[in-house]
Amino acid sequence: MVKTHSAHVRPLGIHLSIAGGVSRALDRAGALGIDTMQIFLQSPNKWDPPDIPEEEVRRFMQRKQELHIQNIFAHSIYLINLASDGDMRARSTASLAGELRTAELLGIAYLVVHPGSRKEKEESRAITDIASAIDVALDLSGTSAVTVLLETTAGQGSSVGHRFGHLRDIIAASRNPSRLKVCIDTCHIFAAGYDFTDEEGYQHTIEEFTAVLGLDALKLIHLNDSKKEAGSRVDRHEHIGSGLIGDKGFSLLLRDRRLRTVPLVLETPKFNDTEADIANLKKVRSLITKKGGPV
Repeated sequence: MVKTHSAHVRPLGIHLSIAGGVSRALDRAGALGIDTMQIFLQSPNKWDPPDIPEEEVRRFMQRKQELHIQNIFAHSIYLINLASDGDMRARSTASLAGELRTAELLGIAYLVVHPGSRKEKEESRAITDIASAIDVALDLSGTSAVTVLLETTAGQGSSVGHRFGHLRDIIAASRNPSRLKVCIDTCHIFAAGYDFTDEEGYQHTIEEFTAVLGLDALKLIHLNDSKKEAGSRVDRHEHIGSGLIGDKGFSLLLRDRRLRTVPLVLETPKFNDTEADIANLKKVRSLITKKGGPV
């Protein structure tokens, strides 16, 4: 088992595989010594609804308690497009509803979802369509304990969510605004044009987020460096410190006391089983504690 690092006070974890069952992801978290994690509830590239046996649900709940995993996030499948119409819209809302039910069954409080791609649709129409699709999914799910986290996007293609104002407007258009919060992805916002690689750019980014959405809306940060430059609107994840955000940008974010209670989840590339995850955890912890100890 990798020992936990008491020196860092930030809730820090990894997106982990559910191969062998959702509870196996908890075993993997335990082996890595982390108390924060994110998982898919099913294959991210299939429409098949989650079907988790009762025995696996029981083991998940048991292992969560045994390992003292504090923060668990679920991520929706990639196929969902809440800005779509027709059959795709119906499948997307039904899929989101199913994942909401599964998250609630497992006691997972947050489900991350990408807002969607508007195709040829006007941006304002896409925003209201996304809000209404989420409302339909919430109604279909019959859940009450799971919050949807709208993830920032890089703005690739016709995706919605690359401006903080998009997420604000989706939440405002929903009938369930209290059940919609936000997940920032560092690679995505950088690629979208929020360049936070120096003090001035970082402060501008946080101040804009605070003015538009409020820091209380931020419930999760995906930590990813970027292979592509700021404003490229191309989503390509890189290991922490090895991309164009670099040590400086991550140091500014990781040592910002305003964000110290917001959980962090790594979605960096994988290789050699846990080797990359361990290296990225070590890198993040070193940036947190650099120059004067932990925040």
